[in-house]
Amino acid sequence: MGRNEVAMLKATHVGQWIDGKAVAPSADARSMPVYDPARGEVARQVVFATDAQLDQALDAARAAFPGWAATPALRRARVMFRFKALVEEHADELAELVTREHGKVFSDSHGEITRGLEVVEFACGIPQLLKGEYSEQVGTGIDMYSIRQPLGVCAGITPFNFPVMVPMWMYPVALACGNTFVLKPSERDPSASLFVAELLREAGLPDGVFNVVHGDKHAVDRLLTDPRVDAVSFVGSTPIARYVHETAGAAGKRVQALGGAKNHMVVMPDADLDQAVDALIGAAYGSAGERCMAVSIAVAVGGVADALVERLAARVPGIRMADGMAEGAEMGPLVTGAHLEKVRSYVDIGVDEGAQLVVDGRTASVEGGGFFLGGCLFDHVTPQMRIYREEIFGPVLGVVRVETFEQAVQLVNAHEFGNGAAVFTRDGDAAREFANRVQIGMVGVNVPIPVPMAFHSFGGWKSSLFGDHHIHGPEGVRFYTRYKAVTQRWPTGIRSGAEFVMPTMK
Repeated sequence: MGRNEVAMLKATHVGQWIDGKAVAPSADARSMPVYDPARGEVARQVVFATDAQLDQALDAARAAFPGWAATPALRRARVMFRFKALVEEHADELAELVTREHGKVFSDSHGEITRGLEVVEFACGIPQLLKGEYSEQVGTGIDMYSIRQPLGVCAGITPFNFPVMVPMWMYPVALACGNTFVLKPSERDPSASLFVAELLREAGLPDGVFNVVHGDKHAVDRLLTDPRVDAVSFVGSTPIARYVHETAGAAGKRVQALGGAKNHMVVMPDADLDQAVDALIGAAYGSAGERCMAVSIAVAVGGVADALVERLAARVPGIRMADGMAEGAEMGPLVTGAHLEKVRSYVDIGVDEGAQLVVDGRTASVEGGGFFLGGCLFDHVTPQMRIYREEIFGPVLGVVRVETFEQAVQLVNAHEFGNGAAVFTRDGDAAREFANRVQIGMVGVNVPIPVPMAFHSFGGWKSSLFGDHHIHGPEGVRFYTRYKAVTQRWPTGIRSGAEFVMPTMK
């Protein structure tokens, strides 16, 4: 572990990062516990920003904006290049911070850093990405060109499940485009954001350009309504995404708000069953199911259902649960005791609703305590059940049986959420038909978690996205900039034969 990471793990309180430096906790500030989920113990307190500190962060971001916006895009890109190198240098330290506060296994924490860095790499190309268009002689002596300019102060409100990656979906693109940023990360695992802020400063980012504030709904509402904020990016549950979109939109801000999911994986009768089962084990139970792209519903088409459930039932109990830092750990704990009880209650609901609980993870335990829940597998789930309709966000997989491909497509399309879906098949026509007809923002063909690479954009349909722009990639550049068209005509010179004489400038 590095010096900064050790200090953060030993810290008793996690405070704010404002105007290029850590801010000592205020004596009158509210706080809440941050847990070590592998042990079920309080590790430290996260101190919420006071109103005065929120004002300081917004004032710092507003004051830093003109200078940062005027900085050439190439120089902003060089800061991103240096930041990328620093994150790579400190990846082990950052990953351990995530594992200690979130609970996911160390390799998963590394994986989220890698996927986040892809967005940083994309942002390094901002001089090319901001290039406009030029049309010569649109009229006699008149040319036109377009440019993209930064918005101002952007706010990011991010969830607990990816404390490094999801913020990286936002601020690298926003900063590279010339905006300043105020991040309000999840209060459940806050330390990674402070570590990242230090690395950005070390990379050469000017003071005030990136700020971190902690808080609950009070801080969120300030960011959604304060006139110093020009745009808001959010990732979280659908009810909160809808609230963020409506509240910030009513305050005149640009908003992208990504909501919940109930991702389906359709397994066709001709699918490679070994491949499909491997995919479901990773996609449903990886990171204890606390992923917005986790597969929580397997749709078994035709006669494949019995064999699919049999193989899953043999594999799920063997998933090794342990402290995420333990060698060989495959699934860590859930993030808090409250979330553990919420997920456990959904398993109870599924049993009461009549679904067949093939694998019951409620009795699983890990030495040393902690917020652990073993993998759960339901069969004979129906669309009327709550465990089918609602996002559980835990290691719970339900199997729905249908007879035909057509029924599978209709099932996916009828769901409220439209985040991600996958089909496993050897039939190219079926795959093509699924990709074209399914009403989903991100589709996988023999890929269970179809998260786009950073040079594309991430986002769902229906109740999984509120706003007009998906996140990162080209859509991110468009979201964090305003389009401006310029039409120009210059005074004509005085021509004498072959000689061209510019008019006198007064």
